Amino acid sequence: MSLSPTDFIKAAHNAASHYGFETVEQLKKDPACKECIVTLPHTVTGTNKRVDDRAGLLCSGVATFCEANLHAMERPTLLYSVEQTPRTGEPAITFHIFNVEKSIAEALLIQVSRTLASDLGYHDHTVRINSLGDKDSTARYTREITNFLKKRMDAMSPTAREMMKEHPLSALRQLVNEQHDLGYSSPNPLEFLSDQSRKHFREIIEYLDMSETPYEIDPKMLGHHECYSDALFSIDINDEDAPITIHGGRFDEFAHRNTRTKIPAVGAVVTLKNTKTPARLPRHKSATPSVYVVHLGFGPKIRSLMLIDELRKVGIPVMHDLANDSLSAQLRDAEKKNVAYTIIVGQKEFVENSLILRDMHARNQETIDTDSVIKKLKRKKSILA
Repeated sequence: MSLSPTDFIKAAHNAASHYGFETVEQLKKDPACKECIVTLPHTVTGTNKRVDDRAGLLCSGVATFCEANLHAMERPTLLYSVEQTPRTGEPAITFHIFNVEKSIAEALLIQVSRTLASDLGYHDHTVRINSLGDKDSTARYTREITNFLKKRMDAMSPTAREMMKEHPLSALRQLVNEQHDLGYSSPNPLEFLSDQSRKHFREIIEYLDMSETPYEIDPKMLGHHECYSDALFSIDINDEDAPITIHGGRFDEFAHRNTRTKIPAVGAVVTLKNTKTPARLPRHKSATPSVYVVHLGFGPKIRSLMLIDELRKVGIPVMHDLANDSLSAQLRDAEKKNVAYTIIVGQKEFVENSLILRDMHARNQETIDTDSVIKKLKRKKSILA
């Protein structure tokens, strides 16, 4: 399949805007950013950001977050950008979510990345996922791997033995890359997760199950120990000739080390291989949605994410704040945005497989099923765009 860089970037713009991601130029218009007088220093450099194995594009989001004063907003920040990989100049799309500790951040990233892959014509793909856990989980796992490998040094390759001097997890990654028996017989990181990290990972898996997403838990999927914490994932296209790669994960610890501030951070990088970034990037004008999706609770949150995708497929742009757990705050935001309709998914609606459709202008509402909501909004599509 032939895929031009321009088509790739256009599809990325459409997917990003539908799921609520904004460019740094859009985000900087927030009054809090404009009026910010307390900067957030960082120590992200061309050297340490490359530990993400994505040519530094994943970790560079921390530098952007600080330098653009996005920290001043003190709210969930969904950022995307069109980049080019160093040296090769291949076009890449980066998605970042800051200030969201909960698993909905990973779920949203996986969803927008899968949407982009599908929009580019690659519908047959599988999510591969693992977790190294939080700082305490990784420390326990590292101790176990250290003991495991030290007893088997004679069986390791010279390269892996040398990498033990850097870090035991670096040596383990090398063994896995070599398809060495030790790499595959080593302890499973999922067995060393803290209760909090186990719950976080389980919620991501629940999202994958609820959305019927094909996935594989791969305990030998290891990111660099100085970058990733908790979940990391790739979306593997089941076509060996596919020109795109998709990788992502959480890097809270990297953000904390380089800002001395607790900043929940998760991101994904989608790269178009063997092409060049166009000299002139295609322009994009986002639609102004008149539909706001509101949720309350974990199950309704995931159901809302799936609904947002269904509305995208029929061309209805939406607003949402999936990272917000306050029903009243979401409803206030819907009022502020002056939307025509609000769709509410609460626990009762989740259990009964229904939705509340509220007409914000007529001030009335009805409880109906998903198909009826979509049909009704499609009829009014001309006034919602």
